[in-house]
Amino acid sequence: MANDRLGVRWGFAGGVAVSSVAEARGAASFAEQAGFDGVWISQAAGVDPIVALACCAEAAPELSEFGTSIVPLYGRHPLPVAQLTRTVQNALGGRFTLGVGAASQFYASKLGQSWDRPFSFTRDFVAGLLPLLRGDAVDYAGEQLSTHAELAIEASDTPVLLAALGPKMLRFAGGHLAGTTLGQCGPKTIADYVIPALQEGAAAAGRTEPVRVMALVRVCLTDDHAGARQHAEEVSSFYQSFPSYQRVIQKEGLAHPADLHVIGNWQQILDSLAAYAEAGVTDLRVEASAHTPAATQVTRAALAEYLNG
Repeated sequence: MANDRLGVRWGFAGGVAVSSVAEARGAASFAEQAGFDGVWISQAAGVDPIVALACCAEAAPELSEFGTSIVPLYGRHPLPVAQLTRTVQNALGGRFTLGVGAASQFYASKLGQSWDRPFSFTRDFVAGLLPLLRGDAVDYAGEQLSTHAELAIEASDTPVLLAALGPKMLRFAGGHLAGTTLGQCGPKTIADYVIPALQEGAAAAGRTEPVRVMALVRVCLTDDHAGARQHAEEVSSFYQSFPSYQRVIQKEGLAHPADLHVIGNWQQILDSLAAYAEAGVTDLRVEASAHTPAATQVTRAALAEYLNG
């Protein structure tokens, strides 16, 4: 009997820094063959995820969704982002979802930009972006950004997910966007803090449609716990420098972001993923984050066996 896939959508996380279009195509192809609903690519020091996903249509013709998680807004403007997004939406036949986030003080400093008011910046960006993604003209003057433009690109509307951890950003996502995409955030925090904030924002905006809540979960199927744990600490040490992530790790009652990595046998992995579903997430973005190529392949194979079962 086929499983119910925990009652959520499954996205395959193609990695933090995808180094080539070929790697992006490989991730999309694997996602489709393994039974995932979509593939998600992040922006770090690798390829531009929007452009890379536009090149993946033929690699995964039956995949339901291609998404970014995330594209930093700092260093960009709504007009070229909308132009690029609608072009990619056209290329992917309506299967593209744009995941964005303000980024971080560290990222803004690399661009020589101020991090004084990230919420105001995000609000202005979204106000300029959403009408253009719908195919409408926009005439918006904000506190930090202004957008006065119209595009002539054939494409369906693009859902936008916002990376959010602070209460204002979460309420904004719940009230004005398709939902939120979460990084290192555990199920207890999602149930007790994230979803109530999203619901508060939706209620304030008079919104009745469901809000997407997508959680990243890094998993490794292995009995080499020490090796996998060392890898998890290397991968997640990045998050320790950000106060927003430190707060959600504390809310979860954990000592280190690596504690959110799921390491063990398949039943332990499935139980942990089920905890996210029970917390109220609508989407799992699962990354096979392993310490050896062999462990990566074993983890991916187990995910495929479950999803195709």
